[in-house]
Amino acid sequence: MNNVISTSRLLPRDEPEYYRSLAEELAEAIEGEVRFDAGSRALYANDASNYRQPPIGVTIPRSVDDIVAIHRICHAHGVPILSRGAGTSLSGETVNYAVVMDHSKYLHHILDIDTQNKRVTVQGGAINDKVNQALGPYRLVFPPDPSTHEWCTIGGNIGNNSCGVHSVQAQCFGHGPRTCDNVYSLDILTYDGERMTLKDGYSEEEIDAIINRGGRQGEIFARLRSLRDRYIEDIRGKYPQVEHMPRRVSGYNLDDLLPERGFNLASALCGTEGTCITVLHATLKLTEDARHRTLMVVGFDSVEAAGDHVATIIAARPIALEAIDKRLFQHEADQHMNVETLKQMPEGDAFLMIEFGGEDSATTCAQARQLIDKLRRSDSAPKDYQIVDDKEYANRIWAVRKAGLGATAFPPPKNAPHWPGWEDSAVPPERVGDYVRDLKGLYKKHDYVGALYGHFGQGCIHSRIDFDLQSEEGVHKYRAFAEEAADLVVSYGGSLSGEHGDGQARGELLERMYGAALIEAFREFKRIWDPQWKMNPGKVIDPYRLDEDLRLLNYKPERVETHFRFPEDERSFGRVAFRCVGVGKCRSDSGTMCPSYMVTREEKHTTRGRARLLFEMMNGELISDGWQSEAVRESLDLCLACKGCKGDCPVNVDMATYKAEFLSHYYEEHRRPFNHYAFGFIDRWSRLAAKMPALTNFVTQAPLLRNVTKGIVSMPQQRRAPVYAHETFKAWFAARPIVNEHATPVMLWADTFNNHFYPDTAQAATEVLEAAGYRVMIPPEGLCCGRPLYDFGMLDNARAYLERVMATLSSAIEMNLPIIGLEPSCIAVFRDELINLFPDDARARRLHDNSVMFSEFLIQRAEDYRPPRFHRKALVHGHCHQKAIMHLDAERALMEKMGLDYDVLDSGCCGMSGSFGFERDKYDVSIGAGERVLLPRVREAEASTLIITNGFSCREQIAQATDRRALHIAEVLRMAMDTVLAGGAAEQAIVQRRAQAQRLANRRAAAVAGAVVAVGGLLVWGLKHRQQQYRL
Repeated sequence: MNNVISTSRLLPRDEPEYYRSLAEELAEAIEGEVRFDAGSRALYANDASNYRQPPIGVTIPRSVDDIVAIHRICHAHGVPILSRGAGTSLSGETVNYAVVMDHSKYLHHILDIDTQNKRVTVQGGAINDKVNQALGPYRLVFPPDPSTHEWCTIGGNIGNNSCGVHSVQAQCFGHGPRTCDNVYSLDILTYDGERMTLKDGYSEEEIDAIINRGGRQGEIFARLRSLRDRYIEDIRGKYPQVEHMPRRVSGYNLDDLLPERGFNLASALCGTEGTCITVLHATLKLTEDARHRTLMVVGFDSVEAAGDHVATIIAARPIALEAIDKRLFQHEADQHMNVETLKQMPEGDAFLMIEFGGEDSATTCAQARQLIDKLRRSDSAPKDYQIVDDKEYANRIWAVRKAGLGATAFPPPKNAPHWPGWEDSAVPPERVGDYVRDLKGLYKKHDYVGALYGHFGQGCIHSRIDFDLQSEEGVHKYRAFAEEAADLVVSYGGSLSGEHGDGQARGELLERMYGAALIEAFREFKRIWDPQWKMNPGKVIDPYRLDEDLRLLNYKPERVETHFRFPEDERSFGRVAFRCVGVGKCRSDSGTMCPSYMVTREEKHTTRGRARLLFEMMNGELISDGWQSEAVRESLDLCLACKGCKGDCPVNVDMATYKAEFLSHYYEEHRRPFNHYAFGFIDRWSRLAAKMPALTNFVTQAPLLRNVTKGIVSMPQQRRAPVYAHETFKAWFAARPIVNEHATPVMLWADTFNNHFYPDTAQAATEVLEAAGYRVMIPPEGLCCGRPLYDFGMLDNARAYLERVMATLSSAIEMNLPIIGLEPSCIAVFRDELINLFPDDARARRLHDNSVMFSEFLIQRAEDYRPPRFHRKALVHGHCHQKAIMHLDAERALMEKMGLDYDVLDSGCCGMSGSFGFERDKYDVSIGAGERVLLPRVREAEASTLIITNGFSCREQIAQATDRRALHIAEVLRMAMDTVLAGGAAEQAIVQRRAQAQRLANRRAAAVAGAVVAVGGLLVWGLKHRQQQYRL
């Protein structure tokens, strides 16, 4: 069987030395970047598909001139070329044994918006969503919006002939459902360097004129017309018509060469997946966008029954029609995804989401009511429905649909991986119900399971299936299924692909759809554009087999001992390393993940890039030095350990934990920098500093001395060291009488930062909890969750810290005493790292279950608690760990009850992220992350607007980069308890108290410094005096 399935290319091009001269020549010729190192090749060896093909090297062009030079040099060397955007393809078309050109970093600009002709011209790396955001003010839209529209590129959309949720809008109200229907012209480059602009139609006279001019373009036009004329009957007879089969995406668009289609070369080149040409610029056709949208969710007995109604619904001219089945619904419920929204869904075992667009609410709601009345009179009528005219609620429902990939990748209870491979088939919309019935039957025959969802309005069905792609037996079974599934969809007059393209997953199945004659026509079409067969070879036509190059088939990582146990990944770091499915959400500009990528635009600084490097490290081929890999360490170096990926990633990749694990092993053989100890053990240094805060502040704040201190700990000179409070929170607490002695006890976790730097925050929390009727207790001195230790991989120490916490608090843990946290990163340790380090320890589970944020306790556990009303505006920044692990639901609910007029920013990470922003070589990235959204919004806020954020590092970033001071929600509640509020900035009273305390500390520091100087002076005087006496 090893002779049947091959997953490698035993060719000279696998030898990096073979291409050294190529890399040097490229580096001299282009302004952009050239990377042929093993780490860069590892980053681009995978996409979102099942395939792995390490490239020859990677180029990052800065300009069209760079692209031209790359083509010229690669042509001279005879090496293949692969264009790549966001790398989210599911069929293997964006990986190859070729020189990769990544268009996404620099070539992402919108060049022109032509509102009169309703067109927009963009570079290939322009992001789909960014284009539509720019078009929004003109009420224009480029309708094809794949599920990755927030980060996928227009070049990728053209390459795959992408569609999306609102392709129905393009079909009903625009130019057509597919990207190719919405392209006006393409500025393209051939492998041999011919550049031309091709439009969406040519008359026979124009074709003659171009042919008569001769040259390479004339030759191409002549050969294309000849191809068309020789295959015209086959094309007309075999191609499903878009009017009846809107998602015909598989194969080359030879039907666009037909006279009745106007010899539309711009459209014909869409969907060629980089196998024919490179797109430099694209001019797109636009559609008028709807002023108002209304969503209707309709529940049915089954997904098949839902499919039976598609034709009726499309006749009502919606702008979107999506479906989810019971299995997907259950997967989301089991994984606690979209919990509240799922509870509010109408009754049913499958759902259609139908969106109407129009001028106003009255129009769209009337359309929805007319449709539901018609559906209720039909056979197999709906069980229930819901008309949603609230945008925020509608977005939450759409989130249920968008969660499809993440919810189905590793679904419980078995957490078995589900893969693409037959995730994108399409049939005529009126046949969806019957096709789904037969497809489910095929699943059953092969003993497969997979949720069914997707773009039912255009007959496209998505499904991730539990293929076994790790054994040869499983791969043979997968091939047999794919062949039968191809025959099934063809029998329905459908398409192998409805938007994801053919690539390698479906390329070899195209003959089943088109027949041998048209496959020869495809071959000739590619050869016309690419005679040397060097443009993304092995994809679409004459492809690698669908069971070649499978990245998991020969993945046999050695078992490695780890500190974390990874219970959700079979307690195996080898399994951890393939958790990432490559969808690329970490390249988005929204959410928290991934702040370093948002600043650098580098693939190696995405969660996906880092995960791919860890996979290659465990695989051992490209990266062969294991835990000592510099490529992996360099990629992880700018990981802020913000845990944004834990919350935002569709499959919950937790790079902060992986980074900690990696560094723990890396530093087994490398010397740690001093700042690891300085920042990692901040709890110990702070306890020492608390004994002499005035002297500590003098050393860290005084001119000259502070520069020396910063140099020792590698802190950037632009930063200020945080100031130690003159009195810790624990000292304040110990000096006051017990309040509510006989009331229900709770434990306030007095973390290092709120104890030593912001004790007034912990004091405010204490007073709020006492006002709510609780007796506040605090843990004894010396306990720390150890959060900073994880950032540096100091996991032996981190584990010891948690052992001490569980031993010392054993009684509190046993009695399920609530542990209330103020610092999100500390509670995140108890809710996340704790049970990953101690998955089998009952104490750890109890501590996990009873550790809550301050707001969570007040909303979820404090019975009958009513916060004081506080009618103020607030700008809210969520701490990354809180958003990822605990979420902001309780925070929002508390602010709602207070009556705050608040705005939760989509500000991602503040950029400080613990010690990250205090490290010299991280400063630019730290500030870049903050300046993206958070810091400008803080500066723009009115003085009377509260700035609320709970994290110490977030508050420090705001304090050091703006003239405002952020408040913890506990401080805001304490302010609300006061009847008299001072004027000026919202936080003025608190800032004044801090300043007064600081002045006191400064006076003490000055006194200490004066005493030191005086004593030193006396010693010097005495020494000199004695020397003079000695001389006498």
